[in-house]
Amino acid sequence: MFELILLIFICFYFIQTFVFAAGASKKFPKLSDDELPSATVIVAARNEEENILDCLRSLNSLEYPAGKLQIIIIDDNSTDSTAELITEFTADKNRFLFLKTKLQLGELKGKSNAIANAIESATGEIILTTDADCIVSPLWAKTIASYYQKDVALVCGYTTKFDDTPFNGMQAVDFIYLLEVAAGTINIGQPLSCIGNNMSYRKSVYDQVGGYKALPFSVTEDSLLLLAIKKLGKYKLIYPLDKEALVTSKPCPDFKTLFHQKKRWGVGGLDNTPFGFTVMATAFITHLMVLLSPFFMSLNIIYMIIFKILTDYFFLLPVFNRLELKLSLKNFMAFEIYYFSYVIILPIALLFGKKVEWKGRTFN
Repeated sequence: MFELILLIFICFYFIQTFVFAAGASKKFPKLSDDELPSATVIVAARNEEENILDCLRSLNSLEYPAGKLQIIIIDDNSTDSTAELITEFTADKNRFLFLKTKLQLGELKGKSNAIANAIESATGEIILTTDADCIVSPLWAKTIASYYQKDVALVCGYTTKFDDTPFNGMQAVDFIYLLEVAAGTINIGQPLSCIGNNMSYRKSVYDQVGGYKALPFSVTEDSLLLLAIKKLGKYKLIYPLDKEALVTSKPCPDFKTLFHQKKRWGVGGLDNTPFGFTVMATAFITHLMVLLSPFFMSLNIIYMIIFKILTDYFFLLPVFNRLELKLSLKNFMAFEIYYFSYVIILPIALLFGKKVEWKGRTFN
């Protein structure tokens, strides 16, 4: 009986993965450079003195038609030297606007309040967001903006992490895996989530949903905005697989920080759709049964576990190739162990409390 149930869930998992892979591989038309809309890049920074200059240098290298790009850096009440570093770097650069969070808009807190403040000063038709611990490629903004056909309201891109150690490489694989699922679901019209460090949307559509201040507070404000735009039912939301739109983020330095990041995403995921909960339940039950399989071990079960691992590998490999990244076997196997662990642990952890600690703040 155990073998049969495991086989059923492995099959569900495979079908789900295949559908997401097909969605993630969809291609979309692009605008020419002459047709690019005006754009505003927004970065909210809090206590990022170790990262902000690398981010600012990459933003300063962005290629975009003259007069059409604005870059807003907003300090989210930092207590270190972040504001001073931003002030000094942007002082003689006309494309940059440096702001400090002053107003609390509605019930907003933290990063979402900072971004909402920045959008009030944005002049671009398209809002692009990334994080202060990220580095963007010179073609990032132009590539993302080129996907804004008239009926497109939101475009996301992939993010990877520096993979110079096995711990960081594990995080890099995990990020691509999660974003491929996000891309696949968005492209088939059933969005689950996105990530704000490589996200964009039309300012006019942001205003149509009332902005962040009209939405209930969430520790994953980016995904909440995604679902609100989807609910309008009037626009396309797309997630192209384009190496020129890739962003590189600095990984979490230790397991404690990584746990807090995952818990924040998990709490935000509680706002999801029934489809989203079905996807998460399939992953949870499949991995739980695999973890229980040593008590029922047989040759058939070993084959099924190998099939599940190969499903993950060949789900990831084409995306790594398209993004011109290397999927090392060492990093992949570290990811598999990590993935098995947090898919089981995270839902259980949420049962014991939804308090989130992030960037020196606590959210309940």
